[in-house]
Amino acid sequence: MNQYSVSGRFEARDGWETFQTEVEAENDDVAEEYVYSNFGSKHGLKRRQIEIDEVAQ
Repeated sequence: MNQYSVSGRFEARDGWETFQTEVEAENDDVAEEYVYSNFGSKHGLKRRQIEIDEVAQ
C-alpha cells in the first residue's frame, strides 16, 4: 500500500472549499475513489459536488 496526497475542492454551503488529504491505497484510482466515498459519507456530498485536482504519491 502506498501513501497518496489528494487535493481538490468540494461544494459547501458557503461556496467551494479546498481540501488536501492523505490516503493509503493500492494505486491512484483507488485513492480517488476513497476520497469520493469518504467525503460523500462524512459531508453528504454527491460525486458531482467534489472536484479532485491532483492525486500524487
